[in-house]
Amino acid sequence: MGRERSKDQMAFPNHRMSEVHMKRVTGIGGVFFKAKDAPALQAWYKAHLGIDVQAWGGAAFNWADSDGKPTGGTTSWLIAPEKSDQFAPSNASFMVNYRVEDVHALVAALKAEGCNVLDKIEESEYGKFAWVIDPEGNKVELWQPPAGQ
Repeated sequence: MGRERSKDQMAFPNHRMSEVHMKRVTGIGGVFFKAKDAPALQAWYKAHLGIDVQAWGGAAFNWADSDGKPTGGTTSWLIAPEKSDQFAPSNASFMVNYRVEDVHALVAALKAEGCNVLDKIEESEYGKFAWVIDPEGNKVELWQPPAGQ
């Protein structure tokens, strides 16, 4: 009796599935999108939805429990100018940032699985960042927050 193929293997026959079992995505770290008139759209979100848009074009939502006590996490939100190359090499007008537990291990697993992983991992006071291009050409940001976040 041969091994059965999963739906993922049938959908993406050229990608190998890793035997490594680890936590991969643990949540959404941010949502970023482009706008034809970024300042006007940022002002609209501020005026009508009450989002505290900062000078950098976005906002950081600090996580809190039902009593309003901080729980040690943040979700970023950004409206970028339409001409921004922040999402390159993707032509998409958006990018999602996913929180991950171990960016180095995940990047190694994705490469072993044949995924299109960009060749850099950035480390800063905000954490560790890596990028992968999904099968439709969308740039996906992987973020390992600093300890305690």
